[in-house]
Amino acid sequence: MEQKKQRPLSEVQAGETVKLAGIEAGRGLNSRLASMGLVSGVEITVVSNSRPGPFVINVKNSRVMLGRGMARKIMVL
Repeated sequence: MEQKKQRPLSEVQAGETVKLAGIEAGRGLNSRLASMGLVSGVEITVVSNSRPGPFVINVKNSRVMLGRGMARKIMVL
């Protein structure tokens, strides 16, 4: 079975669905993202990843807009 490599959420293309593996950030950002439903193992679908436009994801049937800096700290499989 092929082992999936972790990559930053910012590298995921629009329409792709991935699983959250971890967040490489401080306690403040971790708790802020957790309050938005971004917890380990949750499925994330990227809605929009166009530059210079917004980075938009679907998580638990909600749309969330993230900054690109935040998206780079979220590691997915």
